[in-house]
Amino acid sequence: MSYAIFAIGFLAQAFFSARILLQWILSERAKKVVSPTIYWVLSMLGSYLLCLYGWLRDDFAIILGQLISYYIYIWNLHEKGAWQKVHIAFRTVLFLTPLVAVGFALRKPEVFVETFFRNDDVPLWQVVFGSAGQVVFTLRFVYQWQYSYRRHESILPLGFWIISLMGSAMIVSYGLFRHDPVLILGQSTGFLAYTRNIFIYRKERQTARKNSES
Repeated sequence: MSYAIFAIGFLAQAFFSARILLQWILSERAKKVVSPTIYWVLSMLGSYLLCLYGWLRDDFAIILGQLISYYIYIWNLHEKGAWQKVHIAFRTVLFLTPLVAVGFALRKPEVFVETFFRNDDVPLWQVVFGSAGQVVFTLRFVYQWQYSYRRHESILPLGFWIISLMGSAMIVSYGLFRHDPVLILGQSTGFLAYTRNIFIYRKERQTARKNSES
């Protein structure tokens, strides 16, 4: 059973790694940081699977991080006009699944607390540290949503990549404590792309400054 659970986790991270790679390639081609639709499609699919992985691993930190960002992915897809193209039945399932899972968990609060916060395999301090890492990592999408909402378009701003680096470092540390190869491998692959996007942003700003001065 554990192999099947890890397979779900690695598949989720494969979606996340693919989104980073594609976004990076498209940004290099455009010579500016872009927010392609495929980035958000892969994000939503990866988040759906990683939430399931966290549930099967009795890992509250993973579930917490995915619940918030999942609906931000949907907002970005809606902003790009892609969400509306999905069949309404499929949209309904995708939209309601996390809410139903949370409702099912809270139906018996004592079992939820016992499973996720009094788990002998995951000490409370690790739950707190891992949750903090997931919160920081998720805040990048809250920031991205707020930034994009004001401009009425989907954008991946500089602050998004800076927060990504901070949150990713915390999650990798948590993964080391948990001996979780899914978290370690999945987050480590993003470091280079996050750093490169920051450099692209700075180069783009320097070019714009030179053009304005000339």
